[in-house]
Amino acid sequence: MRSHEAGALHAEGYGGPPLYLPHPDDVMALLPQLWPETVRRDAEGRLTVAGVDVVSLAREYGTAAYVLDEQDFRSRARAFRDGFADAFAQVCGGADVYYAGKAFLCTSVARWVAEEGLSLDVCSGGELAVARRAGFPPERIGFHGNNKSVEEIRAALEYGVGRIVLDSFTEIERVADVATSLGVVAPVMIRVTVGVEAHTHEFIATGHEDQKFGFSLSEGQALEAARTVLAHDRLDLRGLHSHIGSQIFDTGGFELSARRLVGLHRQVATELGHHSPEIDLGGGFGMAYTSQHTPLPPEHLAAQLADIVRHEFAALGDEALTRVPRVSVEPGRAIVGPSTFTLYEVGTVKEVQLGDLHSRAYVSVDGGMSDNVRPALYEADYSCTLASRSSDAAPMLARVVGKHCESGDIVVQDEWLPADTRPGDLIAVPGTGAYCRALSSQYNHTPRPPVLAVRDGAARVLVRRETIDDLLALDVGSS
Repeated sequence: MRSHEAGALHAEGYGGPPLYLPHPDDVMALLPQLWPETVRRDAEGRLTVAGVDVVSLAREYGTAAYVLDEQDFRSRARAFRDGFADAFAQVCGGADVYYAGKAFLCTSVARWVAEEGLSLDVCSGGELAVARRAGFPPERIGFHGNNKSVEEIRAALEYGVGRIVLDSFTEIERVADVATSLGVVAPVMIRVTVGVEAHTHEFIATGHEDQKFGFSLSEGQALEAARTVLAHDRLDLRGLHSHIGSQIFDTGGFELSARRLVGLHRQVATELGHHSPEIDLGGGFGMAYTSQHTPLPPEHLAAQLADIVRHEFAALGDEALTRVPRVSVEPGRAIVGPSTFTLYEVGTVKEVQLGDLHSRAYVSVDGGMSDNVRPALYEADYSCTLASRSSDAAPMLARVVGKHCESGDIVVQDEWLPADTRPGDLIAVPGTGAYCRALSSQYNHTPRPPVLAVRDGAARVLVRRETIDDLLALDVGSS
């Protein structure tokens, strides 16, 4: 784009669609990779999920609303469970899949995770409380976080979680003290900062050195952490953990991460005499938000990671060290993200001229950054579609925006919608299962939307809509 003295909006070529978004032949067509598996259009052009049309959902439950396809969630969970079990069967007897609850967690989802045979990763006392309420088996829970409180550690050990992932030397002592006071032995893992910069946004890259998580490998902190843990008789070192980031589409970063983690495993074994029984490769597996994203199927991802782990341990040479520990991974986004879309009602449509060549329609909906802050937080891209009717109108370039008092309140940066999109229409935004409800807020005193689960032609509420009474209930000011 050529510059212009009056600013970017006046530059030649400003305002066109991004390269990944060509002019569509059919603006009503759905890209299957972006939507839950039961989503279709009916004869009237209405979006349906598990046989329920979204117009009926909006009429009964209102908008904005998160709509979760339960069948899709469960099938993705099983695909990870079975894919990793099969790929690692000959490597280390299988692999454990921990659903990362931070992506989205509620009591029903915790129960689905348990029923599908996955373990659960939590990272706060609140997430642990949800797991306990769901009756999740404690031995299948891992507890993460870089600053766990004494109260959270106590709750985790009293419930009997299967592992606590240690993040600092302070936390080693804190967990040891709580375990001593309770008269238990705490199963722990050491989170290792492996120095791998994943190809993702800097705010969700967590494997490089200059960030808050874990023990540095390059500075010898991780080995010293293992030495410190082994000196405590109330701590049981279960193994090593790494996590290099989120929304990752290739296994190159995992190859380097595994190599460095295996190298530390060897050091702990040879220098400290401890053969850790577990190793965790983390999560961060990507999903498709738009047509530019091409995630690996779980079975292919598992096969590539199994090859990496097998190769790295075989390279150690020593027969005693080539025995591969039990491997675990932690997908969250890749399971729940594609299973959910957000349903909005259009409030206004405003056309804005962009330079000499283009215009854009600003489509305002009854939600926004309070129910999906990811575009504002780290420029996340989304797609959308007209969901409540059919249309033969020509495509128009649109930007879907929220109702909040922020210019950055953007839900979908660029998308083609029918030119006759109007107030009262329903818009559906796919891929909102992960980190949308979990990161939601009450900005502008906006009650948070409900989470609806749809299965076999019926919908039910998993998390109810907040009300104004809910907002005022926390306000203890005198009347």
